[in-house]
Formats: sequence, C-alpha cells, structure tokens
Amino acid sequence: MKELTKIKPQKGLIGVNLKELYRYRELLFTLTMRDIKVRYKQTVIGGIWAVLQPFLTMVVFTLFFGKVVKIPSEGIPYALFSYSGLLLWTYFANSVTKASNSLISNTNLISKIYFPRLLIPLSSTMVGLLDYLIAFILVFGMMIYYRFLPPLTILLVPVILFFTWMFAAGLSFWLSAINVKYRDVRYVVPFFVQLLLFMTPVIYPVSIAGKYRWLLMLNPMTGFIEAHRAMLIGHQPINYGMVGISISITVALFIGGLVYFRSVERYFADII
Repeated sequence: MKELTKIKPQKGLIGVNLKELYRYRELLFTLTMRDIKVRYKQTVIGGIWAVLQPFLTMVVFTLFFGKVVKIPSEGIPYALFSYSGLLLWTYFANSVTKASNSLISNTNLISKIYFPRLLIPLSSTMVGLLDYLIAFILVFGMMIYYRFLPPLTILLVPVILFFTWMFAAGLSFWLSAINVKYRDVRYVVPFFVQLLLFMTPVIYPVSIAGKYRWLLMLNPMTGFIEAHRAMLIGHQPINYGMVGISISITVALFIGGLVYFRSVERYFADII
C-alpha cells in the first residue's frame, strides 16, 4: 500500500514555511534562470536590451522634458538625473508587469505538481535584477562624461534595491493571486504601471510638487527613487524621513500580500 501524503495549509500568522522555501531554493534558482534564458532567447543583441530600454527612454525624456519643457533637475544634467531614476523604475515596472501574470504563465506546473507557489512570483521579480546590474554599468560612463565623482553613499544602493524588490514582490503577491480568478488584471497592470510613472519623481524632482508633495510620498517608489538618485550622484543629502515612510508602506504591503496569497493559494490548481 502506497503512503499517502496530505498537503495542508501552513499554520501561523502569515502561513509561510521558511524551511520549505529554503528546501525549494534550487527550484527558485531554476525558475529564475529559465525566465532569463527565455527573455533573451533568439535575440540578436541579447542582454544589451537591458541597457537600451532605460537608455532610449532617457534620451526621449531628455529631449522632451529636459530641452523642450525644461523641467528642473536639481542642478545636475537632466540626462543623468532621469537615467538614475529610470534605472530603478525600469526594474520595478518590468518586475510587477511580469510577476502579475506569472501564475497564469505557469499553469502546467501549478496544476501538475506541488511546490510553494510563492516561488513563481518571486522568481519573476528576481529576473530583472540582472537587467538592473547590466544597465547600472552605464551610470559610471555617464558620470565620467559629465565629470561626476561617485560618492561613498553609492555603497548604500543595494539597500534601496532590496526594498524596491520587496515592494515589487508585495504588489506581485496581490496581483498574481487576484489574476488567477480575475483575468482583467493582465490588462489593468500595464496601464497602472504607466500611470504610476507620472506619480513618481522619475522625470521630475519631488520638490516640483510643492504642497502636494505628501501625495507623492504615499507612493513608496517616491522615497526609493529620490534616495537612489542621491546615493548614486551625491547631489543632495538623502531624505531618510521619506525613505522611512516608503519602507513602512512597503513592509505593510509585503506582509499583507503574503497573507492574502497564502489564504487563496490552495484554490489555484482548481480554478487556474
């Protein structure tokens, strides 16, 4: 007689079994590498696309917002100002867009075998980290061109990148889980991300918002983009108060996403 294995939902406040996630760490790595390979499979220039996306966007923004509209850039060249923001924003936007549809894209895996479903949106948010690192190289080239010396605060960039990943992952837990039942999410997310770009100080400084600055601060990416830019360029002090607000909202969203994801995870295989 074969032994019967019964899979039950995890107990606890958020129902996340860290030991189980650690045990499946190789699967997380495999899923991430698979997505990276698929991303650049049969492309002519491969990983260069990781640089071209933020770079070409920066060129367009510089020509229109920097030259025509003449948006202030806090005393630094607008190209460097916008690229330092687009670098982090591109990672966030691509991660959320891809991860929100990740469960639907892996229907065959979910319906056939058991593994922690959290690994799927998590792997999707980790794919963009490689793109970020590749595109990051261009920052040094721009600093050389504009004669900027990287400040010591550049060593703090991984901290901001980590919390940006946490924000993207938290949103992805919510969106990917909801998308299983309501497929409208795949159409809403790209529009939402595009709209959020103009509510984030990527192409303009947060100071331009004046008395409505507090509205921008409700968006965690505001604090992260501002801190990311300050850490890279060193043109102004890091606003730790703004970063603290962004981190607080991010942690709450991340935990809330985990709770919701785990509460509906057991139904994925039945309705996906």
